[in-house]
Amino acid sequence: MTALLAPARLAAARADFPGMVTRDGAPWHYLDTGATAQKPQAVIDATVRAMGADYATVHRGVYARSAEMTLAYEAARRRVAGFIGGREDELVFTRGATEAINLVAQSWGALNLGPGDRILLSLLEHHSNIVPWQLLGQRTGVAIDVCPLTADGRIDLDAAERMLTPAHRLVSFAHVSNVLGSVLDVPRAVALAHGVGAKLLLDGCQAVPRLPVDVAALGCDFYVFSSHKLYGPTGIGALWARAEILADMPPWQGGGAMIDRVSFAGTTWAPAPTRFEAGTPAIVEAIGLAAAIDYVEGFGMPALQAHEAHLARTLRGELQRLNAVTLFGPEDGLGVVSFALDGVHPHDLGTILDEENVAIRAGHHCAQPLMEHLGVPATARASFGLYNDEGDIAALLRGIERTRRIFA
Repeated sequence: MTALLAPARLAAARADFPGMVTRDGAPWHYLDTGATAQKPQAVIDATVRAMGADYATVHRGVYARSAEMTLAYEAARRRVAGFIGGREDELVFTRGATEAINLVAQSWGALNLGPGDRILLSLLEHHSNIVPWQLLGQRTGVAIDVCPLTADGRIDLDAAERMLTPAHRLVSFAHVSNVLGSVLDVPRAVALAHGVGAKLLLDGCQAVPRLPVDVAALGCDFYVFSSHKLYGPTGIGALWARAEILADMPPWQGGGAMIDRVSFAGTTWAPAPTRFEAGTPAIVEAIGLAAAIDYVEGFGMPALQAHEAHLARTLRGELQRLNAVTLFGPEDGLGVVSFALDGVHPHDLGTILDEENVAIRAGHHCAQPLMEHLGVPATARASFGLYNDEGDIAALLRGIERTRRIFA
């Protein structure tokens, strides 16, 4: 069993994050990392340096600083690709996971899918893994099927096996649910998808910050994630895809950088991944993402996984003692705990908790089909990061108890 982070290491880590205190210097119990993670000083410093003393454009200038920034930008690509077990020629920088899924839909999907073809999603998907496929279906006629969940909130792969047919060309699942914390059995999902000739896309937004990911070992075809959930800047994320798949995908946006040669008679495209990165890229953000990866790898991903799983188990155990609380998702949900407090709307709970310097997410979490399945309009969600400890859980529980007294 992987050892948990030592209390002294946790205290030092929390001090690395300037956002973890209120404006008057009191501790801020931030339990919304599933939405976006706080940024360590190392990432802040890297982005400020890249935006200031080191700043220049990339891929264009012949002057020294531009060449140095180009090297730093492409080094960031190698760093990000290597972090998830991929190669740099397989990694496309995007604005985030949402754009990455849209890229796959509008490039690979528009080229390969049409009437008679089917896509399999699941009930727990984030809207970003639903709406792009619906838009594609409206244009191409591809149909969407929805895989149900098990009683404890996992994607039901037994049902998926019964549903999949040779007409299915793509399966697109969350690696870890942003609401329930349930972890997909990826090897089986890969076997099921490939067994009918379908490609598998994994939404890794909640997985990449919480557990070791090796796309080559997983065997998927596409993998997407966002920087800002991994302690990096907003405005950047990544699409990893197998090199042979990227090579056959047409560009989805046109402009500078993604071309080989432009003339009014016709234009030819740069090879992947450049072909999919039209315009001036997110230079500073890419360097910040690489710095975030350096930071989290200093802890070791297995240790972070064990730390957040421990906190989630601890919170679930405490909430189970309260008769007024309904818990959602499996007992071993990873880093995320969603719940409802009887007679209290999650928004009201979130507002009262804010008065106690506790920040949670309250709402449908961009997963309205899942909320309908659960029979609730919204849930309260506590999601953990490497800077959280039992003190944050204690503050949350105190806030819940105060809320119960107010609504009693």
